[in-house]
Amino acid sequence: MDKICLVSSTGGHLAQLKQIIPILSNYNYFVVTEFNKMSDNNNKEEKYYLKQQERKNILFLYCALYNIIISIYIILRERPSIIISTGAGAVIPICLFGKLMGSKLVFIESFAKISTPTLTGKILYRFSDRFYVQWEQLIKYYPNSVYRGTIY
Repeated sequence: MDKICLVSSTGGHLAQLKQIIPILSNYNYFVVTEFNKMSDNNNKEEKYYLKQQERKNILFLYCALYNIIISIYIILRERPSIIISTGAGAVIPICLFGKLMGSKLVFIESFAKISTPTLTGKILYRFSDRFYVQWEQLIKYYPNSVYRGTIY
């Protein structure tokens, strides 16, 4: 059976990712997100935590390096066949390393981005096996994307 990795930063990205968990009840999946009060709930799914990674933070490089190392560890340990992500920046290492190791990559562009693309979306678009936009006007930035409406 396929193992699915659900990966996102916290906040709205994690809230979007949680919207698809109910359709995965018959699959073996785990969640990778940043650690904070929102992500630290007692749900039944297996979780791994990344460090919160904000580009304007003075510790950005340290957090990014930590996230690269933990992402490699997670991919080697879990060997997911599919990675589904809603962004943001902290997810890039796990998505790229997973892709390098043979995982299929599905990216869902953020619900909050109505008319312009995200930096994470622009990076991962090139590597995604399936790329979804939640607003039809984003197709002009991602011509091979799929629009199926929003996940809310």
